[in-house]
Amino acid sequence: MMSLVAAPMAIVDLASTAQLQQQAAAAAAAAAAAARKQAMAADQQAAGDTTTTMGGEQELSCSCLMKGVRHLSDSGITRLPDRYVLPAPDRPGAAIVSSGSSRVKLPVVDLASLRDPSQRAAVLQTLDAACRDYGFFQVVNHGVQRDVTGGMLDVARRFFELPLAERARYMSPDVRATVRYGTSFNQAKDAVLCWRDFLKLVCQPLREVVPSWPQQPADLRDVASRYAAASHGLFMELMEAALEALGIVPSTAGGVLGELAAGSSHMMTVNCYPACPQPELTLGMPAHSDYGLFTFVLQDHVAGLQVMHGGRWLTVDPIPGSFVVNVGDHLEIYSNGVYKSVLHRVGVNSTRPRISVASFHSLPAERVVGPAPELVDEEAGKPRRYMDTDFATFLAYLASADGKDKTFLQSRMLLL
Repeated sequence: MMSLVAAPMAIVDLASTAQLQQQAAAAAAAAAAAARKQAMAADQQAAGDTTTTMGGEQELSCSCLMKGVRHLSDSGITRLPDRYVLPAPDRPGAAIVSSGSSRVKLPVVDLASLRDPSQRAAVLQTLDAACRDYGFFQVVNHGVQRDVTGGMLDVARRFFELPLAERARYMSPDVRATVRYGTSFNQAKDAVLCWRDFLKLVCQPLREVVPSWPQQPADLRDVASRYAAASHGLFMELMEAALEALGIVPSTAGGVLGELAAGSSHMMTVNCYPACPQPELTLGMPAHSDYGLFTFVLQDHVAGLQVMHGGRWLTVDPIPGSFVVNVGDHLEIYSNGVYKSVLHRVGVNSTRPRISVASFHSLPAERVVGPAPELVDEEAGKPRRYMDTDFATFLAYLASADGKDKTFLQSRMLLL
């Protein structure tokens, strides 16, 4: 009989013991986690990465933030630093890769068909419609070997895996630098920092600038120069097609195509977007448009690029092996507003890093860009819509502003 009475008591005792053991284990785990956090904070403070507030809490220092997001990601942070948290209206909210309704398959321009005289007219119509309606399209069957594109993504990834001291050799606040490693969009001006590190490489004239590029990884100069040459070749081909679609005779002996053949502006930006602890609060790049004629984007399999279309942000569904190409501000100006340089941005995620390479192509920096004479006709109701501009004007603007949205292009518009 005693067992019948004692059994419930024993069960209660066992439950109490288990609960106490769980509480003790949880307390021990919390203490260990706190010790690890305190040790990491001590290491960061010794390295100059943290500061202590009046309340005794540790914060990441400005110097730590300027070391870039790869440095922050490698340090194991679990909360997004305040400097990266966007105002509520600018936040992307849910994860960048969400339901199918927010994804977009961009118009496809098949270069193999463009090179076929019997199919060229149809492809030109596709290109023309994409530049008018989306400002973005994807290029397939371009003929650039996979070892060139894959090699570029691989060497880019390995560059950002280098020790910070090696990458930091190329840090510079000067937006005009031939080689520049940095973070955010324009870290000297950004009120809120972006979750991006980048390596900027000026690519023209290619033979002259390559010796100034980073020496590590050891194959970077060779791989990146091969890719830059291939990108420039595609740009010239697409620019000729765009001029033809606009009704402008693309003569290589004169006109804008001839100028581009004689000399052009070409810059690559290699981007690294590490996994982010709170991607819903920040962006890899804010909403902006590009300054040049065309931008070519090579990206890995991780989605992130978003395009503004129909008043909504749509995530680009990349086609493996393709280039994403977009109209820049200079082409919108040159086309007198026929082709559209549209807003785009980059989102990040919490699990996978993303690598992309953006190649910006335009006329030489000193060349003034204005609407093509063939596309301006006051009597036909086609007035000039933009002031002339040049690359120097854009750089001066970028150095004095946050570079967001389309404020530069808007600053060149004429009041009609």
